[in-house]
Amino acid sequence: MLNFLKKLNTLLILSAVTAGFIFCLCGFARAVPKGVTVNGESVGGLTVGAAVEKLRRRAEEDLKGKSLKIIGEKTQYVFTYPEISYKDDFRQILGSAKRGGEYTAEVRYYLCGINEIVSDICREEKVEKVEPYAQFKTSGEPFVYFGGADGRQADPSRLKSDILNSLKGGFEPVTVRYHTSFRSTTLSSVKEKTALLGRFTTYFDGSNVNRASNIRLASALLNGVVVEGGKTLSFNDTVGARLPERGFKTAKIIENGEYVEGVGGGVCQVSTTLYNAALLSGMTVTEYHPHSLAVGYVPPSRDAMVSGSSCDLKFKNPSAFPVYIRSRTSNGAVTFEIYGKSDGASYSVESEVKEIIPAEEEQCYDPALVREGKDGVLSEGYLVINRSGFVRKIKLRTDRYAPQKRVTLAADPPETQEQEAEGGPNIENSNFQYTITCVFKRLVL
Repeated sequence: MLNFLKKLNTLLILSAVTAGFIFCLCGFARAVPKGVTVNGESVGGLTVGAAVEKLRRRAEEDLKGKSLKIIGEKTQYVFTYPEISYKDDFRQILGSAKRGGEYTAEVRYYLCGINEIVSDICREEKVEKVEPYAQFKTSGEPFVYFGGADGRQADPSRLKSDILNSLKGGFEPVTVRYHTSFRSTTLSSVKEKTALLGRFTTYFDGSNVNRASNIRLASALLNGVVVEGGKTLSFNDTVGARLPERGFKTAKIIENGEYVEGVGGGVCQVSTTLYNAALLSGMTVTEYHPHSLAVGYVPPSRDAMVSGSSCDLKFKNPSAFPVYIRSRTSNGAVTFEIYGKSDGASYSVESEVKEIIPAEEEQCYDPALVREGKDGVLSEGYLVINRSGFVRKIKLRTDRYAPQKRVTLAADPPETQEQEAEGGPNIENSNFQYTITCVFKRLVL
């Protein structure tokens, strides 16, 4: 019984489908009453299907002669059939047409994939705004400035509406409308962020070839460095190891209170120059080391010795904006300049000698042992901050620079003077006494 009901249900469904198909076929094959015109096209006596086809061929021919032009600032976009298609109500009109009737059918044009096309045009026409900016240079003028440009964004809703209205009307050209994306900064604000904060110069003997070469090399490695806001610069990390294979040469360095030959001599003058420029620019020095002996290129308590990885110069950029470091070496001078956004204060550095530490003195009969020597110094360094007329003086450091012993050439030994008084020196004995005396002095030293 169940199988019978299933078969009966299937037969009923098939019968309904067949009846609908026959009904549609009859409707499609039904003749249009005589004398009927649609949009000026005579279709009387044709079957409904043939009349619809005739009217659509006419509509397609009309559409092929049309084009939609969209005018953007970058380019023009032209759309034609079949990108532009249409919908009609021909069949509805023909289904109720009367003999001799004149009818006007509605042909509605549309752009295929209009949403995607609008999105693509808007993306193509978009111009990103460019904020004013400065290009940092390592030579010549420190910065080249660019004013930037406002951006634009096509209005997608307006564009779609204009396209639809054009298709409804006479296919008038559509002009893309835009919103302007205005720059949020000005060129003057960029220049404020790249102002000269501080500059410092020290001088050296250019005839000391190796030392001058080391100064130029270390200076060049720091030229063009940018320290971002809140970041710290390490001299040793930036300049790198002072090694012969990296181009550094042998020159005088200070070691254990004495001047000796060492690779990289002169680099400390570079670090000292940068140290002073950093202080004058409002940077926060987080690490420095004084020399054991006072140096001649800056006052005491204004030097910054670097050595290997144990002694470094470090300073932090306390602002939220980058600072830019420029250096140059020429004509026996090394100069550092630091650019960035001023905090509104001006800075200066002072050195005060608190005490002179006398150097020991001794005499020697050997000219090879003579040296000039130098008094030591106890000194203090201060940072002077002037902010809108309010001046503060901050003590930065206290340093003790060791003295260097003075050795002068003594007069002739007494024995030589007695021999001369007796009628002439004993050359052999005089040389012997002189040699013994110098050996003794050398042992004492």
